[in-house]
Amino acid sequence: MSHRTPVGLIIACAAALLTVAACTSDRTDAEQSSRPTHSSDPGSAKITTAPSATRPAAQKPPTLDGGETLAGRQNVTSGSASIPFGKGKKSDALIVAVNCQGAGKIKVAVQPVHASFPLDCVAGKVNTTYNEMAIKGVERGGVVSVQAPSGVRWSMTIGRGAPAQEE
Repeated sequence: MSHRTPVGLIIACAAALLTVAACTSDRTDAEQSSRPTHSSDPGSAKITTAPSATRPAAQKPPTLDGGETLAGRQNVTSGSASIPFGKGKKSDALIVAVNCQGAGKIKVAVQPVHASFPLDCVAGKVNTTYNEMAIKGVERGGVVSVQAPSGVRWSMTIGRGAPAQEE
């Protein structure tokens, strides 16, 4: 995986100081984002949220990093939808990457691991979030569900890959 700018990492760590166990830098500089790490006994989830510096179209699902494999994809969608994904290797993390554009907030829920996260979407700007979940149960197949207002356009890529190393 590539490296992120230290500035984005510092900002993310400061913003999430109360809940973050560690931060890593491994997305591209163009994404100008951070990846805080939330740790718990059964595993960890890493969440990245940042407006895109290159403004990719919300119609294009996010791309995965090298070494990550595709498990599911949803092209541009308005409103709510669910995307199934198949089983993976026990050692792999589950990756859920979402692009959104339009005024509103979407909620993304991952079953069967009972994980969810919100994403604030803005009119005229594509926001991207990249979540890596390395928690017990992500090796099973499941469904990623998105609840979104009709005015928000979003796309999604679901992948699998080796968990990022904590610093």
